[in-house]
Order: sequence, then structure tokens, then C-alpha cells
Amino acid sequence: MPQVPRPRFYRFSLLTLTGGYFISSVFPLAIVVGAVAAYSPAPVLGQTPPNAAPPSDRPTSRELLEQARQRLINRGELSVPPQEPNSIPIPVQSPPPDNAAFDSYRLGPGDGIFVNVFRFPDLSFQGTVDLQGNIVVPLAGVLSLDGLTVSQAQERIQTAFDRYVVNPQVEITLVAQRPVEVTVIGEVSRPGFYPLLAPQLTTALFSAGGTTRLADMRNVLIRRTLTDGAVIERNIDFYTPLQNLSAVPDVRLEDGDTIIVPALTSETSGDYDRNLIANSTLAQPVINVRVLNYAANAGTRGRGGQLGIIQLPNGSRFVDALVSIAPDVSNANLSSIALIRFDVDQGKAVSQQIDGRDAIRGDSSQNPLLEHNDVVVIGRSFVSRITYALSTFTQPFRDVLGFLLFFDTLRDSADNLFGPTDD
Repeated sequence: MPQVPRPRFYRFSLLTLTGGYFISSVFPLAIVVGAVAAYSPAPVLGQTPPNAAPPSDRPTSRELLEQARQRLINRGELSVPPQEPNSIPIPVQSPPPDNAAFDSYRLGPGDGIFVNVFRFPDLSFQGTVDLQGNIVVPLAGVLSLDGLTVSQAQERIQTAFDRYVVNPQVEITLVAQRPVEVTVIGEVSRPGFYPLLAPQLTTALFSAGGTTRLADMRNVLIRRTLTDGAVIERNIDFYTPLQNLSAVPDVRLEDGDTIIVPALTSETSGDYDRNLIANSTLAQPVINVRVLNYAANAGTRGRGGQLGIIQLPNGSRFVDALVSIAPDVSNANLSSIALIRFDVDQGKAVSQQIDGRDAIRGDSSQNPLLEHNDVVVIGRSFVSRITYALSTFTQPFRDVLGFLLFFDTLRDSADNLFGPTDD
């Protein structure tokens, strides 16, 4: 049977229905996909594809405002308000580096250290820094630790272990400190050089025999030379802690340190209590007292003699010296004894007349505290004559040394000048 051709309008209707179905089904889906893409969050940094372009460096809103403000200031359209003085930030001042340099100990030849390597006990070791400042480290070999602090040495050893161990943790302990030699000068009993097994400031003062009565313990100076040649100094105040009954400061010394104990002056001795230091352990334990006993037999020396030096514990009083002298009560005039000392405030010798009998009976006003280099004069007529000699002495005493030399010169002429007369 021959095929009957379809009408043309039938084909058109079929195409129209097909296109309408496609548009009605696909177009809503395209709208949904576009909306999801528009409102989906931006990918985070970790999700950015490798080939994605980096974000542009756009200025922030704060930067844009600051740029606009600066343009207005440059054109003169905006004035800069004056800054109040109180609004100026005060920089925090760090402590002076000298204190840190004094407080940090630096390794040197003779120091013994223990190196603990955590998680690797086979690498832990104990050793002594040799004369060249080196130490032998397992795996790393010879390392120089001379002049390094404990923390710096710890970092150096840890860096050396980084080549062989993953993330090494090193801790250094100072197990044996090397002996040091320091210089002590100034107002101490025996100035000089002193090796110290315990390198503390108080130990150095004890080794030098303690401080004299003229020492100003408010400004003890420590002078130290660093490895780079720089010289640093630090003042230590011992007087104020003793006055306030607080702990006495102590500083760990290093090899080559110099300790300077200054002397009191007339300007600095006004409110200074010498007895406070004299009764402390910082002062010299023994004092020397010169004795001129002209009530004794001529030609004798020492205990009960005419001229001599007695040693007494620091903090002794006049009665202690009188007991040590043991004068002949039948010849001595105990009611008129002279105590002479060099007064640093006045720069001259001062004399005090003491009644020895009242002192023995317990009169505290006649029993003063003795000081180093005091002079005790006993004699029936000597007190008035020695006072006259001091008042007519043509050359004033410049220091305590001249004061002591004056009494030393009396040894050859004392019998002729101050001896008893026939009348």
C-alpha cells in the first residue's frame, strides 16, 4: 500500500511540543544551578586548586581611610590635633645590662658540667672544661665553651647534636665550679690577691681579714672585665640590709674580679653607724690597740709593759683592754686614762679621758667601744702631757697612717719627753 504523506502542519505541531518540553524541563534546572553557584561560599585556602590565581592585594578599609586622611592633611583641608604630653607613650626601660652580666655565670677552664640528653641517655655525659676552654662531646667531637653562659653552652651542644639526632633536648648542670682569684683592695685588713674555692663576695671579704672601721659598706664596688674587653662595674650595699635586718646581698665572683672597699669621708660619714658594721661578721674579727703604759717599770714591753700592741676581738670595750693590759694599780692612775683615736670626720686625733675605776664598776659612759688602731695611755702625769703635745703638734694628721706614725716615734723619746720627773 502506498504511504500517505503526513500533513505539514502535523510536523510543525510535533516540533513545537518537543521544544516546549525541553524548555520547561531544562530551564528551571539551569536557574537552580546558577543560584547555587552564585550563593555558594568561596573555597578555603586549602581547597584552592593548584592552578588558581592568587587573590589580589587589595587595601583594607582601614588603609583606604588612612590614605584619604593623609591626602586631606597634605592639601591642608584637615589639621592634625596636637598630641597631649600625657598621651606620649613612655618606653619601658629594660634593666641595665651590667646586672645581667654579673648574674650570669660564664664557663671557663676547670668547670665541671653534666650534659643530659633527653630520650638519648647514651649521649649524656659529664666532663671538665680543659685549659683551652674546650670539652669533648659524643659524636660532635671537641667544642669550645670558654666564656659562654650555661644557656649558651646548652644551645651550642644542642646545635651540634642536630646533625645526628632528631630534635635533641639538652640540659646542662654546673656540678663543679672552678676556683677563682680575685683582688681585694681598699679598707680591708689585708689587701691583696686571694684564690677562692667559694667565689662569693662575702668570702672574698673574709679572706681579706674583714673591713676596717673606716670602710664605707654602702658602696662596695666590683669591677669585672668581660671576654670582649669591656669593663663593667656594680655597687653592693651591705649597710642598709644590716640596718633593716634583711638578708645581706651576695654576688658570685668570677676569675679576675676586683673588689674595692671605699673609705668614709667627712661628707659620707654623717649618718653612718660604725658600730653596726663593727659588730657584724663583715668587719675584721680582731682589732689592734696600742698601749702606752708609763706606770709600768721602765724597759719592759708587752703585757703590763711600757709600750706595746694588744689584739682584742672586734666589738671589745675599754674594760676588755684594761683587763688585757693589767696595769700596776699601785703605780697607775686608773682614774685618768686617755683613749686616743683618729677621727675621720675632723681629720685629726681626738682624746677622751676615762675613769678606769668607774668603768670597772659598770659605768657604761666610761666603757666605750674600742676601734682598730685606738691608743690607750696610762700614767700619773702622762695624760696632761700627751694632750699638750697633740695640741702643739705643728703638722696636722693627714690620715690615720700619720696618726699611727706619731705614736711610733715616741718609742725613742718617750722616756725623756713624758717620763716621770724628780719633783
